[in-house]
Amino acid sequence: FCLLFQGLRQISQRTISTASRRQLENRVAEKQKLFQEDNGLPVYLKGGIMDALLYRVTMGLAVFGKANIKIFMLWSSFQCAN
Repeated sequence: FCLLFQGLRQISQRTISTASRRQLENRVAEKQKLFQEDNGLPVYLKGGIMDALLYRVTMGLAVFGKANIKIFMLWSSFQCAN
């Protein structure tokens, strides 16, 4: 048990010390240029193909959910009538 605790402590110290040394590149200026560019796209699609995919999946799930609710309401209205 003591060896396991000591090993975990060494791993945690190692990841914390190496993470603090890494320099992250500042990309805020790039992102500002990308999102402020006037290219006719709405802001939720300016991130690229992943934004478009996420948007389409979200809209598809919303339409699917709305259709399921309407079908369930129709089905339940006929069940109560009998």
